Amino acid sequence: MTIYVDIVLLENLCMNYIILFSTAYILKLKRKHIRIFISSLLGAIYAILAYANIIPMYTNIITKIILSICMIYIAYNPKHVKGMIKELMVFYLVSFALGGCAFALLYIVRPQDIFMKDGVYIGTYPLKIALLGGIVGFIVTYISFKIVKSRITKNEIIYKTIIKFDEKELEINVMLDTGNMLKDPITGEAVMLIEKEKLYGLIPRSILDNVENILGGEFEEEQQFKYRTKLRIIPFTSVGKQNGMMLGIKVDSVKIITDVDEIINENVVICVYDKIFSKSRKYSGLIGLDILERSEKNNEYFADIKK
Repeated sequence: MTIYVDIVLLENLCMNYIILFSTAYILKLKRKHIRIFISSLLGAIYAILAYANIIPMYTNIITKIILSICMIYIAYNPKHVKGMIKELMVFYLVSFALGGCAFALLYIVRPQDIFMKDGVYIGTYPLKIALLGGIVGFIVTYISFKIVKSRITKNEIIYKTIIKFDEKELEINVMLDTGNMLKDPITGEAVMLIEKEKLYGLIPRSILDNVENILGGEFEEEQQFKYRTKLRIIPFTSVGKQNGMMLGIKVDSVKIITDVDEIINENVVICVYDKIFSKSRKYSGLIGLDILERSEKNNEYFADIKK
């Protein structure tokens, strides 16, 4: 049977791209298509070398793991070892899922002249079968991860956060609250709630201690008036209170540090919360899903981690 190198290259390039893209999509990683393409091409070249037995050492398991790590670094450029390991594990899980679906479809179709050599699956089967298997595998894997994420505990969704405002920084822990859908009704900016006590080192005391007056349009001090362009009025509804209003302050930036990435958002409003969120003091603020949206001017992604 004649095997064409260009076909093997194209098949592996497409499958590698689907796997790498799926991994990034599931983990909500920053996606640069050119980096994913280069990483996919590296894996496809390896497949050709392994099949042709040009460099025999490329077929051992240690070298395959090294190759996988190289592909991960090229595609995602992880900043931490922990993040790299997590990405590598998901990469393998997605590979197994996509490969299993592709094998199942090929078995159902039962094409002729299919065999495996040095870990490379070769045959005359249509490329669309392999791609369809990859797409089905992605859907199955994504749904599985969504189910698992819906069962995570509060401890697993507490993030270290750094808030910058007026050349000052505040470092606190915040908890992801999927029920927090607050937004600035005018600008659409995301809203996060922070305990008033924690904000004294960041926001002027003259503002924090006069929230009610400012909500009423009164600026008693020059310092309050100075920050008037930064102030927002955020409407909210809660149990026992309809048509409530909170004072918000537009901050310079918010950096949320996750296991695999650091998400910086420059379109965030901080709302003052008079009480405490956690008796154990594990976190001092709440963020919603929209807070994980990066600045569009940086051409970055929306981290959709809804349940």
